[in-house]
Amino acid sequence: MNQSNYEIKHPLSAGEHEIFIDGVRQVYHVAGNGPVCLVHSGGPGFHWKYLQMPELEKTMTMVYLEPVGTGKSDMLPDGDYSMSRYAYFAHKVAEHIGAQKYYFLGHAHGGGVGIQYALDYPNELGGLILQSSAPSMGPELYMEQFKQIENFAERWPDNAEAQDAKQAMMDSKNVRDKESALAVLHRLLPAYFGNYWSVKEKVDKWKVVLDFFGDPNRQPYEWDVRDILHTITTPTLILVGEYDVNCGPRWSKELAEKIPGSHLVVFERGGHMEHVEHTEQFTQAVNEFVAQID
Repeated sequence: MNQSNYEIKHPLSAGEHEIFIDGVRQVYHVAGNGPVCLVHSGGPGFHWKYLQMPELEKTMTMVYLEPVGTGKSDMLPDGDYSMSRYAYFAHKVAEHIGAQKYYFLGHAHGGGVGIQYALDYPNELGGLILQSSAPSMGPELYMEQFKQIENFAERWPDNAEAQDAKQAMMDSKNVRDKESALAVLHRLLPAYFGNYWSVKEKVDKWKVVLDFFGDPNRQPYEWDVRDILHTITTPTLILVGEYDVNCGPRWSKELAEKIPGSHLVVFERGGHMEHVEHTEQFTQAVNEFVAQID
């Protein structure tokens, strides 16, 4: 494979890197100093930049993955984007960088990848950080999301943007390409925050990096590991907003109940993007977790 566009450099040096895993390009980005933390975005299909966390980069070496099928990473020829496949690619990055007892931070679907990682590669992670995550992906999760978007609209009955966000959730069933996905996503944004209008200026600056790509070759896939969560031995921090419409507290509470010794933090009146909405409290929770382990 031609890698001439990339300098040969230390795998944990700051900046953009690429490696090839079974012939598939995997891109990742390194920033910060401190304990190593793999960071996996959600969706599946969200570009990594929306999850960039400059405040955590002050205390941790953040290794932001561009999941296969997004950004500069290759699409998978067979369309097999299972949780175990995502975890496999993340694990190969961990092997490449030579990290020991590193952390894994996953958001939403990326949290599912983190759960699968802890199941598939026990005793390798120093800690697992699940941000707005769920232990299953299928009809039950989707029904809960529609229920929570209804609750969101009811909290803001006279707000036109809130009512349109509810409609956008309905319209998401008709998404067929990147352009329509991004259009729906921007309409949905108010629902991703506990109080979108109180942080709108911050969100306006952040949302310029939002990008999404859905591989048309992606095979249908459902996932549920609730029956084996008790086998996870990795120290686990579970973070969720009280008003998260995508992977709300019911899922995080179930994770906390079933993963031995895990710690749950619920952000009062928070939403799905707590690293943006409540940056200081989010960063503090992660740093305290890491300090207890290190």
